[in-house]
Amino acid sequence: MVTDPKGPMPSSTTWRAPYAERPVHGTVRVPGSKSLTNRYLVLAALADGRCVVRYPLISRDTTLMRAALEQLGVRFTVTDDDTTWLIDPPAHFSTGQQIDAGLAGTVMRFLPPLAALGHGEITFDGDDVARTRPMGPLVHALRDLGVTVDSESADQPTLPLTVRGTGSVDRHEASIDASASSQFVSALLLTGARFAGGLTLSHVGAGLPSRPHIEMTLHTLDQAGVDASETEPGVWRVEPGPVTAFDVTVEPDLSSAAPFLALAAVSGGTITVPDWPLQTTQAGDAMRDVLTQMGADISHTANGLQIHGPTRGSLRGIDVDLHDVGELTPVIAAVAASATSASRLRGVGHLRGHETDRLAALEAELSRLGARVTQHDDGLSITPSALRGAELRTYGDHRMAMAAAVLGAAVPGVHVIDVETTAKTYPGFADVWSALVA
Repeated sequence: MVTDPKGPMPSSTTWRAPYAERPVHGTVRVPGSKSLTNRYLVLAALADGRCVVRYPLISRDTTLMRAALEQLGVRFTVTDDDTTWLIDPPAHFSTGQQIDAGLAGTVMRFLPPLAALGHGEITFDGDDVARTRPMGPLVHALRDLGVTVDSESADQPTLPLTVRGTGSVDRHEASIDASASSQFVSALLLTGARFAGGLTLSHVGAGLPSRPHIEMTLHTLDQAGVDASETEPGVWRVEPGPVTAFDVTVEPDLSSAAPFLALAAVSGGTITVPDWPLQTTQAGDAMRDVLTQMGADISHTANGLQIHGPTRGSLRGIDVDLHDVGELTPVIAAVAASATSASRLRGVGHLRGHETDRLAALEAELSRLGARVTQHDDGLSITPSALRGAELRTYGDHRMAMAAAVLGAAVPGVHVIDVETTAKTYPGFADVWSALVA
């Protein structure tokens, strides 16, 4: 039986996803990484001087982060072309604020540890669905560190919650169950250098998803002069000290590039993505290996990363563990629905706690197209079948909307409800996609 996931069901306009009648060829320059942009913004708020962030992503999630930091006293100066942000940290964080996290996990999870350094109360809330997203592990870890955090439920805290800062965090050891999200680890690591004794953080859960995002956090800390490392598996140490002012350029968002690589794969076309880094901590880089296994030819060229899709209708299914790169699951599932053999996507049970229950959402929407999908404890099985057009829901989830666009390129007659939710990470996505497919 197909379960119906919870999530916002907007009544906004329905977008007719363009069908790729022939192989799609083109070049796509994707916006900056959301994950990197918001990490740099948090570190800039903690830094010992003015920081410069070049080519930040400008989207709902990063705008929410910037607005929240401005409420806390951080000053932003933006160049006329909006490509460079100059960021001046405050001497003390403003309190008495109510922060709107929207549906942004990075805002609702990265900022409470920072709020603990203020003198007074800071309240966090967000969209209705945000109030269902896990927050307990972070709250319990902050309480281990001596921080007072009030929530409506003491045992299973969610938004709204209030952090009562005393100006410093004096304890330095905490344990955390980050089985639901690596963001809980990153949230504490980002602020740990400003705790009086630094931070020793131990993961005590059964599994740890999305490890590349923790490696990304450690890399950004290193760029800001912070001594932080994983001293043994599942244990991190951040030494106390200043966060050094920095000047960085944000990498392109490789997860937002994933649907364009998928477009080449399902249409048998060729897509080039400029400025794809040769080395990166972004989870989206794993898309290269996945699509290669499914039959695509991918290489770095002088113009950027280039993917040549196989002859249309010849994509192979895949059996893959996506535990570390779960955010790619919706787009990979969309490609798998177009393959000639069965696929098994493993290691992504934690996606049930993302913007929506992504596993239930994928089962529901792929089934709506006629795909045969089975949900497992840790993922999905997708068996090839004849697909038909349908109206697809996105649940306020940008990755579901991007997956729906890929399905629309592979199957005529797909309409997408609330494609505008892609603005979370890629403002203007639908226009760029339509122009490319057309």
